Amino acid sequence: MPAKIMLSFLAALFALGLFPGPAVAEERTVVGTIVRMDPAGGALVVRDAAGASWSYKVEADAGIDLSAFRPGDRIKVTIGRATPLNMITAADPLSKGDRVEKIPF
Repeated sequence: MPAKIMLSFLAALFALGLFPGPAVAEERTVVGTIVRMDPAGGALVVRDAAGASWSYKVEADAGIDLSAFRPGDRIKVTIGRATPLNMITAADPLSKGDRVEKIPF
């Protein structure tokens, strides 16, 4: 019986080692098309190739000027800081160091 308990304990440790918790990415990039935006309010919605919508809110000190963009533009949005991959928010904040760039179709 003790061998069975020890085996169960080792199996549990192995399983926990495979799932250490949420991963953190250093940088996250979304490529897609602008479907909605409010340059004055700093809001931006991008639809990627899979059809998923991504909402962004540009913070005042980000240095990102949305006036150069229009709905229908193909862009790349890069969040340049570590962000949990499973973080769910209404709109990802874009802050200093993040980038929004036009890309060709």
